[in-house]
Formats: sequence, structure tokens, C-alpha cells
Amino acid sequence: MPATVIVGLQWGDEGKGKTTDALAEHVKAVVRYQGGDNAGHTIMLGEEVFKLHLVPSGVLYPHIAPIIGNGVVVNPATLISELDMLASRGIEVDRVRVSKHAHVIMPYHIALDGAMEARLAKAAVGTTRRGIGPAYADRAWRIGIRMEDLLDGPALRSKLQRILPEKNATLQRQHNVGGFDLDELVQLATAWGVRLKPHLADTTQLVQEMLARGEHLLFEGAQGTLLDLDHGSYPFVTSSNPIAGGACTGGGIGPLQVDEVLGVMKAYATRVGAGPFPTELEDEIGEGIIDRGREFGTTTGRRRRVGWFDAVPLRYAVAVNSVSSIMLNKIDILSGLDEVLICMAYEVDGERVDWWPSDADILARAKPIYEHFPGWTEPIHDCRSMADLPENARLYVDAVERLSGAPICFVSVGPERHQTIERKPRPFRRPLSAANHVAAVVAPAADPAGK
Repeated sequence: MPATVIVGLQWGDEGKGKTTDALAEHVKAVVRYQGGDNAGHTIMLGEEVFKLHLVPSGVLYPHIAPIIGNGVVVNPATLISELDMLASRGIEVDRVRVSKHAHVIMPYHIALDGAMEARLAKAAVGTTRRGIGPAYADRAWRIGIRMEDLLDGPALRSKLQRILPEKNATLQRQHNVGGFDLDELVQLATAWGVRLKPHLADTTQLVQEMLARGEHLLFEGAQGTLLDLDHGSYPFVTSSNPIAGGACTGGGIGPLQVDEVLGVMKAYATRVGAGPFPTELEDEIGEGIIDRGREFGTTTGRRRRVGWFDAVPLRYAVAVNSVSSIMLNKIDILSGLDEVLICMAYEVDGERVDWWPSDADILARAKPIYEHFPGWTEPIHDCRSMADLPENARLYVDAVERLSGAPICFVSVGPERHQTIERKPRPFRRPLSAANHVAAVVAPAADPAGK
């Protein structure tokens, strides 16, 4: 059975949570492979709304093994709070597994993140101030604390004795922020370890054993391609690799074990935080999209910036992720517009640019070159096939598919599981057996509530 990677093709917030939830019914595990609690997935289950930050979306299915891979940086306080929230709402969480090799977001990481953003002021990157960047930096410096360290108090104390003086000095001298007490930090961290010990595992071994048994696994990324540390609009990016290749390093698989890369995107563009955004709409149309699409961050509640669909980074994202199929979300939010626009290329310093220039300085000078498409007025939430959609909506989907170079296999017309149109079959790198073909298909919910 295949390993499927689900990756965002824009600046995050594309609807990966719904996509994972829709496909998870027929898989055995969902593996989160990078990022931290700076990301958020909103999932609707009937009338219930679940907002998840660390636990993989598949936790809502009782048969799924939700796995947090080694590429994730974990805030234990957030994870414990999320596990408690899910348990209080009747979701069984004993099956959640966390890589013992995942790095820990310590309180000093959060303090440093906030202090650095405040110091940069108008030049700030626009982080969520949750310590993600400093935690990944310590991992690269090889001075990070890993989840397994929380289980050994004396060893943890020894590590923190080496690390904490420099962290406190940086906070106090450069940022005029109070430091942390060693004893209090050890006590807090070892309490996290006691609580989370049943969930810790060698998740690479777990993943490899499941794949060896022929089980289908989903690998779920956070953020999106355009926020990738290496391939995004640097420096206005995240501190990890959301691209499909990140599933290998952060999820514990090899490239040849990936049989499908499903890219997720909205029918328009959004981004949160600072950074260039060539197609940004700062008018009534943009405000309408924000209102209808409820474009506010799952993690921070910040208002998202919105813009017309941009085909320039789409072509780039499809290429660097080896996208085999696409899910197009929130096309319903465009209903009611007289026309919809797609950015086909940029004009930069008088020259036409067709390939994504990830350099933020170039993007800041980019002027979008648009193609106009007729809009549609009909609401489409109840459409269940492409034939049900208005003709202009179908033409829009066809145009986006041509520009992407990959098949749009799913079109979402609403937030719930059953509001998903299967437009065409998903291609896999290796054909599925007849017995396992059902795993490649989204089964529409029989219950209109989506339960």
C-alpha cells in the first residue's frame, strides 16, 4: 500500500485538515512531519468544530494511529492541553504517538521568539511567537532538548545547566527580559515527561513496520510550500520544510516509499503575517472573501490577508513537490462575484516573470498580470458532482488545472466531509491492487451531517 503525502501549495491555511480528514477513513495512520503549534487545522464533524495544532487530523477516526513525527517541534503544554480537550469531547487519545526524537519547545524559546519579534518592530518576520524558530535553531546547533530527555531528570538537568546560562544572558542583556530558574524548569519539564511517557515511541520504526505490513499511511504537513525555509519567500518563511520532501526527513520514510503527493490549495490566495503578497486584495472584494471564508488564523486568530489566485507560485509548488493530484478548496467562497481573476505572470522592473522568484525583495516589486474569468452567482454548497456546478465555476476549475500541470481530483464546496466532489481518480505512482483500490477513493458520507 502507498504512502501519501499531503502538502500545502500556497502560504498555508489551504484546508489540509479537511483534506486529511476526508482521506483518513481508509488509512491506518496519519503522520504529522514538521512544524509545531504555530500551525492549525480546523475540522468540522457535523455541527462540531475541532481546532487542532499538534495532534494529526486523523485522530477523529477511532481506527487511526495519529503520529507526531521527529520533524515536529513539540510544546508539551500545548500537546497535553490538546489531548485533554479531545478526551473531554469523547475522542480516544491513548493511540496518539509522539516521536521520542522530536525536539521540545522550551519556555525560553517562546520568550526569545517574542523578544526578537518585538525588537525587530516593523522589520519583524511575523511569527506566531510560539518559539518555533528558536527551537529549530537549537536543533541545528545541537543543543536542543528532545522528548526522550523529559524522561530522565538528572540528564535533563545536566543539559539545562549547560544551555540555560546563555539563554538567560541573551534574554536579560539583549532584550531586557527576565530569565528562567533551573530548578523550576527541570520540575516543569519532568512533569511533562511523566504525563506524556505513554505516548512516546520510536515513530520511525513504527512507520516502517506499518508500511512493511502493506498499510496505507498519510503524511500531513503544516504551513505551505511558499513558507518553506528553503523554497519559500525568505526570510518571511517558517523554520522547517513543509514541502513533500520534508515527509522523508520528518516522518521517517524514504523517497521511494512515497506513492502519491496530494497538493492542497484554495481557489484564492491567503497568507498570515508579514511578507510580499503580489495579488493581495485590500478592497471590498477582499473584505467579502475574508468574511465569507472566515479567514482568521486557527492558531492566532489573526486576520488573514487575501488575494486573487496566483498561478506563478502554483507551477513552482507543483514542481518542487512532485504533485500527482490536487484538492481545490473553498471555491464556494467565490460565489457571487461578477468576475474572478487569476494571476498568470508578474511584471518586475518592466520584465515579464513566469517562474516563481522566491526572493522577497523581487516579490515586493512584482505586479500581477491578470486574466479575467466570468463569475457565478449561484450558491454551490449543495453540489455533489461537477455537473451540478455552474458552468463558469467549472470553467474556472478547468483553467486552474491547466495552469497547475497536475490533475484537480477533488473540489471542495464547503467545510464538511460530505461537501467534497470527486472530479477524477487519483493517480498513484504504483497501481493499487483491486482489493485495495477503495483506499484511493474518498467515500462520501451517507449521513448528511457528515458523521
